[in-house]
Amino acid sequence: MDHAKGDELPSASALGLTRVEHRASLTSTMDLAHELAASGAPGGLLVVADSQARGRGRSGNHWASANGAGLWMTLVERATDAPGIAVLSLRVGLALADGLAPLVDGEIQLKWPNDVFVGMGKLAGILIEARWRGAAVDWVAIGVGINMRAPAGVTSASVVRASATRADLIAALVPRLRHAAARTGLLTEAEIVAWHARDFARDRLLRGPVTGRVLGIAADGALRVSRGTDDGETTIRSGSVSFEDQ
Repeated sequence: MDHAKGDELPSASALGLTRVEHRASLTSTMDLAHELAASGAPGGLLVVADSQARGRGRSGNHWASANGAGLWMTLVERATDAPGIAVLSLRVGLALADGLAPLVDGEIQLKWPNDVFVGMGKLAGILIEARWRGAAVDWVAIGVGINMRAPAGVTSASVVRASATRADLIAALVPRLRHAAARTGLLTEAEIVAWHARDFARDRLLRGPVTGRVLGIAADGALRVSRGTDDGETTIRSGSVSFEDQ
């Protein structure tokens, strides 16, 4: 079902934002968010599209985001804390887990570094892109895509409850995303504990990019992996991981 007239999005003032840009179709909400930020848009800008022709993911991946299939949005903040940017994808994951928990059936898990799962099905993805002015962060774009119905041809995807609207998702998530973006410094012990409670990878055996057993995450956002008694522990700081049981 396509998004219809009754699917009214919350206003900028209702969300405590400076501006909401809602478009029927975009190549990517991330592209427009960067364009508006480069033109001087202040922090607190939210871009939402009914559909995307080339939704953006990590490592240059693209996909089509159909009308009615999900919530496709990018939030722009004028963040200034470089250590906070380094762990922002994990903080955003925690924010999404808290906000989405009442709107899904099943336990939400977080897959390092940027995916949200329910059971074995992916529910949401995160993309963080910062723009710098010299050594300082000029702005950060927080891209989020959430399945409201399973993408065509993907049988393993998870979705929110049928009763949840985009307005429900935005109202539940945007304040949490803004709070995550405003935090400074590396992950706190409380955040690490919260991540571990939802960690999709913890204690599982990795097939790549290294082999070993996942121990959890470090304060700087790296994935900690045990290589065994002789090889000790190593960390993964970027990229995607695959598991022996998948």
